[in-house]
Amino acid sequence: MKLKAMAAIAALACGTVYAQNIEVRDAWVRASVPGQKATGAFMKIKAKDSVRLVGVASPAAAVAEVHEMKMQGDVMTMRAVSGGLEIAAGKTVELAPGGYHLMLMDLKAPLLKDSSVPLTLVFKDAKGVESRMELKVPVTAMAIGMHQH
Repeated sequence: MKLKAMAAIAALACGTVYAQNIEVRDAWVRASVPGQKATGAFMKIKAKDSVRLVGVASPAAAVAEVHEMKMQGDVMTMRAVSGGLEIAAGKTVELAPGGYHLMLMDLKAPLLKDSSVPLTLVFKDAKGVESRMELKVPVTAMAIGMHQH
C-alpha cells in the first residue's frame, strides 16, 4: 500500500497521473483572489480506450462542471458540456483557457498560488462503467509550461 501511495505522489510530482487507461498531464488551476467565486482548471487528458469525462468534483467548490467556451458570431459563450466530453481512443484532449475546461464555482475560499486543489474526475466508458481519478492539482497564475517574459 505504501508503495502505491508513493508511486501516486511521484506521478503527481512529474505532472502526469495514470489510472486504468487514462493519463492526465500538465494539470493546473488558475489562482483566485478574495471575493472571486469561480475559477478554471485545465489539463491534457489521453485515454487508451474511448471514454467520456462526465463529471468533476472538488471540496474547494460547491459546484464543479465540465464547460466549453466558444465563439458564436462575435460573442464568446460559456456553457456546461451536456452528456460529457468525449476522449477518443489514443487522442489527447486539451482543457485550456478559451476552450474546454473544468469550472469550479462558488469557491469556499480563495485558491492561492503555490497551493493545491483536490479534484475528482469521473469518466464513463463505452459500456457505461464509471471510474474516478483523484488528483491534487497545483494552483498557479499561468499554465504549466508557460513562461513570463
